[in-house]
Amino acid sequence: MACTMPHLGHGIGLRPKHFPRVWDGTGRTDWFEVISENFMIRGGRPLAVLERARALAPLVLHGVSLSLGSTDPLNDAYLHDLRALIHRFELAWVSDHLCWGSVGGHYAHDLLPLPYTEEALAHVVERVQIVQDRLGRQLLIENVSSYLTFAHSRMSEWEFLGAIAEYADCGILLDVNNVYVSAINHGFDPQQYLRALPVDRIGQIHLAGHSNKGTHLLDTHDGAVITPVWNLYRHAVRLFGRVATLIEWDDKVPEFDVVCAEAERARAIEAEEMGGSYAASA
Repeated sequence: MACTMPHLGHGIGLRPKHFPRVWDGTGRTDWFEVISENFMIRGGRPLAVLERARALAPLVLHGVSLSLGSTDPLNDAYLHDLRALIHRFELAWVSDHLCWGSVGGHYAHDLLPLPYTEEALAHVVERVQIVQDRLGRQLLIENVSSYLTFAHSRMSEWEFLGAIAEYADCGILLDVNNVYVSAINHGFDPQQYLRALPVDRIGQIHLAGHSNKGTHLLDTHDGAVITPVWNLYRHAVRLFGRVATLIEWDDKVPEFDVVCAEAERARAIEAEEMGGSYAASA
């Protein structure tokens, strides 16, 4: 079956700096995305804030530690706690990254790329299917930014990502900024990447800023979205239509309204490309 995630509109990643705006009820946006691991706890202020956020808008979980590409066994305790969090807050969907991040039970605290081979494909497909069975719902998997390629790869990243979505029957969280960063770093056409993806599998889009290090781009989420990424987002809207879109801003985080202004720009671009009217969120 296809990916059936609802179009929630244009939201932001909820970060601790903005908790006071959620707590007093003035933090209004279409929807919030939160980092799963930050809320997989027994109690405390973060969960209380999450209750407030859920009362204001739909919530989505975005994980960084599932390590779908690792050869380590899937973490049963992690999946148990993740499932409990999903049910407690009636979350719209849950996502994680197409990468590996652990070996021998030790986490690298980074999103490391995979070789694009048939063996890696089969391995990740099996693990995604297990996770979906354990969670009782489809998973969205996100393309990561990368800074190297593997000599053993036998297919492109977009072929690999699309094949996983089809064989595992999961959705894709398309990070447009990551596509752009990797395209510049590796010299491929970012529009070709988008055109090759299965349209019916795109369930969410990420937009973010990055840093130009001269020799390469680094995915840092520490600034506004730049013009070439906005242009690539326009292309994505033409290809995939209206897809729930989120602004990620994780370092040098500005005030709540600044991040929301980026989400409103995404809304305006979507309206322009879809030929509809633009209406800012309340």
